[in-house]
Amino acid sequence: MFKLLKDAFKVKDIRSKILFTVGVLFVFRLGSQITVPGINASALNELAELPFFNMLNMVSGSALQQFSVFSMGVSPYITASIVIQLLQMDIVPKFVEWGKQGEVGRKKLNQATRWLTLVLGFVQSVGLTAGFNALGSNFNLVEDQTVTSYVLIGLILTAGTMFVTWMGEQITEKGLGNGVSLIIFAGIISRLPYSLVELYEDMFVNVSDSEIVPNIIFAVLLVIAVLLIVTVTTFVQQAERKIPIQYTKRSSGAPSSSYLPLKVNAAGVIPVIFASSFISTPNAILQFFNTSYSGETWYDTLSAIFSYSTVPGAIVYTVLIVAFTFFYAFVQVNPEKLAENLAKQGSYIPSVRPGKGTEDYVSKLLMRLSTVGSIFLGAIAVIPIIAQMLFNLPSSIGLGGTSLLIVIGVALETAKQLEGLLLKRQYTGFIN
Repeated sequence: MFKLLKDAFKVKDIRSKILFTVGVLFVFRLGSQITVPGINASALNELAELPFFNMLNMVSGSALQQFSVFSMGVSPYITASIVIQLLQMDIVPKFVEWGKQGEVGRKKLNQATRWLTLVLGFVQSVGLTAGFNALGSNFNLVEDQTVTSYVLIGLILTAGTMFVTWMGEQITEKGLGNGVSLIIFAGIISRLPYSLVELYEDMFVNVSDSEIVPNIIFAVLLVIAVLLIVTVTTFVQQAERKIPIQYTKRSSGAPSSSYLPLKVNAAGVIPVIFASSFISTPNAILQFFNTSYSGETWYDTLSAIFSYSTVPGAIVYTVLIVAFTFFYAFVQVNPEKLAENLAKQGSYIPSVRPGKGTEDYVSKLLMRLSTVGSIFLGAIAVIPIIAQMLFNLPSSIGLGGTSLLIVIGVALETAKQLEGLLLKRQYTGFIN
């Protein structure tokens, strides 16, 4: 990794991409410390241990901790992206048509995603503010309890969401890595020192002598578990199935065969981010109705379903990860377009008929690979949650698996993109 960074900084173009990415992330972290006007951020201290708060804080890139102007983070954008992609599946004909128009259609879909992000951002902002204000018992989160004040705070938070979304797009286009993923990655990394200090204080400060030895054993097991998750996650994220490819037409000196790599987890870490955002958004909206409907059956049922710290919520969270893994794998590797591109290139998979036969073969193979990838992602994310519920561990432990998956996945994807840029540079130099 250090050698990769050293080599990257020697190339001016790549160095500019890295510095641009770091600069944008610095702006995001700076904005994450600016509290929204009219907010008593200290009121959030009593909510910090609530499970849904930690989930929202993680998806927001740790900006919710200060109730900053970036508190909503990219959560509304992620939810809007999911909705727009689902609507492309023969639900809205116009979106289906745009999906087939290439670059022009992609720009139209991106514009629709931004408009939906704007609406979701405002609704979620007002709901979250009202809900948190109702949950606080010792302090009022909102100092001025008027409709105008709530609308103003909602507009500020929505503007912050749109700005963070724009920064993520700038990273993707001009920087290094996926902008949305890197923003969440930066937030998790920024919270790591505080989480370690908090865990140390809970386990070794102000505890009785009889608890020291069990806590030491638990700390050792926790370190082993983290190392094991890092190793297994890295292995699975890098694993791929190589499909042999034969060429019917080739130029002189070109190879007659090659292979098409299909990753075991073709969706990467995106399903975990999608599931986290998808389960936290309804929870944020539910807080808006906490004062009026708390205690009623429908409200308690929905709160349990959209809270990862409950058994139904953990099941829903796992199912969402599995479902999004399959969904996004077919978005990333479109079997129909893949078969069409192979036919245009005059290539084929041995023993598989071109066209529809190739599409069916790749679809079946992608289903089998995604089954392994989805089970892996779901297990890594839910095991810490189960451990938290069984052993009454801090709520931050429950999200440990999810945080590790995001950090490792984003780091691997960014490193691979960096390697690709360096390799491309070498080939360009050779050709010149």
